[in-house]
Amino acid sequence: MIRVGVNGAGGRMGATVCRAVAGADGLDLVAAVDPGAGGSTVEGLAIDSVSTSFVTAECEVVVDFTTAAAARESVPNLVEQGVNVVVGTTGLSQGDLDAWDAATNADGAGHVLVAANFSISAVLMMRLCELAAPHFDTAEIIELHHDAKVDAPSGTALTTAARMAAASPHWAADPTTDEKLPGARGGVGPAGIRVHSVRMRGMVAHQEVILGAAGQTLTLRQDSYDRESFMPGVLLACRRIGEFPGLTLGLDALLAD
Repeated sequence: MIRVGVNGAGGRMGATVCRAVAGADGLDLVAAVDPGAGGSTVEGLAIDSVSTSFVTAECEVVVDFTTAAAARESVPNLVEQGVNVVVGTTGLSQGDLDAWDAATNADGAGHVLVAANFSISAVLMMRLCELAAPHFDTAEIIELHHDAKVDAPSGTALTTAARMAAASPHWAADPTTDEKLPGARGGVGPAGIRVHSVRMRGMVAHQEVILGAAGQTLTLRQDSYDRESFMPGVLLACRRIGEFPGLTLGLDALLAD
C-alpha cells in the first residue's frame, strides 16, 4: 500500500481527492492537511493544519491542491524529506518549476509531478492540438471555468498554447486594428496565439481550441462536468510517481510508458 497525504483537503478538489484515494486499491489515505479546515474531518480522518503531519504519518506521496503561495513553501520541504509530491495547484511560475527541479536532484530527494490538468481527455486534447498545429495558420483558445477560479488564463490553456507554439511557431498576424473594448481579442500567448478566459457559475473546467486555415477549421473541445473526471489521473500519478525521478511535467509520460 502506498501511503498518501492530501494538502488542501478542506477544499472541494482536495476532498474529492481524499475520497478517491480512500476508495482506491493499493493506496492508503493517512494524512490530510488544510490550515483553513483544521479540526474537521474528511473520510474519517482528522484534518491537520500543519504540513509536518505528512512526515509524521510517513507519507510516501502527497497530493497538493492548494495555492501557488502555499505550494512554494510545502513542496520543497516535502521533497527534502524524501516525499514524492503530485501537484495540481495552478498559478505556478517557471521559477517555481526550476526550483523544484533543482530540489529533486539532491540525494534522497522526493520526486515531483506537476500537471496542468489531470483529466485524461484534457491530456489527449493538448496532444491533439500539438499534432494539428503545423497544419493550420491561425488558432485561438477559449477556456471556461467555474467562477471561483482566481487565476486566468488556466494552466491548461497556457500549456496548450505553449505546446502548439513549440510545434509550429508560424502563425498569421492578428488583423485587428480597432479594438472597441480593450481586451476583446483576449490575451496574447506564445507565438501570438490568443487565449480567452470565461468565468461562469454552473461550469467546472472546459476548453475549446479552434484552428483555422483557408476554407476550413478544426475545433477541439474538452469538458469536465465533475471533479471526478480528474481522479483517474490523480490516482495514476500517485501510483507511478515513484518511477519518475526529478521533475515531471504533465501526465503524458505516465500514459505513454
